[in-house]
Amino acid sequence: MARHRHPALRLTMTISLRCENERWANKLVAIKAVIPRSLALRDIEDAVDYYAREVGTHMALGYVEDLQNAYKLIASHPASGSPRYGYEIGLPGLRSAQFKRYPYLIFYFEQADHIDVWRILHTKRDIPAWLQNLSS
Repeated sequence: MARHRHPALRLTMTISLRCENERWANKLVAIKAVIPRSLALRDIEDAVDYYAREVGTHMALGYVEDLQNAYKLIASHPASGSPRYGYEIGLPGLRSAQFKRYPYLIFYFEQADHIDVWRILHTKRDIPAWLQNLSS
């Protein structure tokens, strides 16, 4: 025996699914490419080398996974990063996003068509001093 749904219920479900699909499509369009500069790439290599050498490859792979998750976040929500260090060193537009499991910050600028990653630094460093070179 087939169950028949009320036409209004079918229409509501269809509209709901269509809106959900449109929201998903809008999220996909809003994702920007994340482009690390050479200093950021060197920061990544240094961190991966350190974790692989000192703690093991599983920690190095965990770092890379955490980095990828942070990239996904800033690609889809660029304004979610903190402007704190940008204010501290007088560099408007500079934002930072923290890794979830590792003590690192990604420093980036949102551009019209991409995310420009400048540095990826350990949180124990003197970050304003390391970033001061960016503003000169």
